[in-house]
Amino acid sequence: MDHTKIFIFDTTLRDGEQVPGCKLNKEQKLKLAHALEDLGVDIIEAGFPISSPGDFESVQQISRALTKTKVCALSRAVEKDIKTAAEAIKDAKYCRIHTGIGTSDSHIKFKFNSTREKVLERAVHAVKYAKQFVEDVEFYAEDAGRTDNDFLARICEEVLKVGATVLNIPDTTGYCLPHEYGAKIKYLKEHVTGIDAAILSTHCHNDLGLATANSIEGVINGARQIECTMNGLGERAGNTSLEECVMILRQHPYLGFDTDIKTQLLNQVSQMVSEEMGMPVQPNKAIVGSNAFAHSSGIHQDGVIKKRETYEIIDPIEVGVDKSSIVLTARSGRAALAYRLKELGYDVTKLELDAFYQEFLEVADKQKEVVDADLHRMWENKNELLSTFAKHSVKY
Repeated sequence: MDHTKIFIFDTTLRDGEQVPGCKLNKEQKLKLAHALEDLGVDIIEAGFPISSPGDFESVQQISRALTKTKVCALSRAVEKDIKTAAEAIKDAKYCRIHTGIGTSDSHIKFKFNSTREKVLERAVHAVKYAKQFVEDVEFYAEDAGRTDNDFLARICEEVLKVGATVLNIPDTTGYCLPHEYGAKIKYLKEHVTGIDAAILSTHCHNDLGLATANSIEGVINGARQIECTMNGLGERAGNTSLEECVMILRQHPYLGFDTDIKTQLLNQVSQMVSEEMGMPVQPNKAIVGSNAFAHSSGIHQDGVIKKRETYEIIDPIEVGVDKSSIVLTARSGRAALAYRLKELGYDVTKLELDAFYQEFLEVADKQKEVVDADLHRMWENKNELLSTFAKHSVKY
């Protein structure tokens, strides 16, 4: 089956870096940019050049260093922003300017104290001006999730006329439900003249925990680019998680979509981003969390030991994790204990396992996890454990 390619637009270095305490220096940004290029992302939004001299220099350095990935610079619908963005990326082998403006009535009234007509004029002028510097211009309609569909379609159609190549439809506040966001993308596909000449892009925030679901629904309804970050980093509750979207599309091949992401590098890049930004990944984070392939329930452990797919829909090797993890706790059963002992080189008989298991439960009730050192100690005291177990068996 032929799959439609979905472009991965990574904004870890721009939107992801806006998390309080996650500021990166130029060296860190360049290091992560190389890692993201190796991962296979199609576009890297390297920064917001007008925001500071340091950000300008970072975008400039990344532009000069990357050879495969397109480098994108963010700007507002302001000529100085756009010109600065163009200057920062001028040495890139492949480049894009990302410019736009808020389009919801809330933004128009309270943020800009303006009107729809004036915002429309600014949007058109921004794209037209950006086209003087680069061929590839992406337009973002900020707060598109809460923008009236008719006006959103109108503004998209007008910026297309002056050369926009990508239309970004952000759910800036993370408010949309998946079916609502999907319907918005579908509406634009059906009502914007010339829409097939551009790529529709999702940019979803996670305020209600729906960023990934909304992005996938957007793709199903016609979007061909997903804007996302590693580990779902971003302002407030974060952005769409790159690793989640990539693996959802891969694990559901019947949808007919795929990406160029080298998934075996996901865990490695996730850890690098976490370390450089000083933002630990929550253990239960999908795909890249430390518990994503860990099993502590006896029922689950027994199933995974017999056949991994019983409780895992992803082979951990596929995302760069060596193997599933069997964590020994008071909820673990004999099968998990025997499995771990065998991994340590100890082949036990049924009688020995029964004796070990009694000692194991006593240790497990006293501490959160039974570790290898505990098992080695049990083996050293094997004869004593067998003797105690035998006496116990006879007594009862």
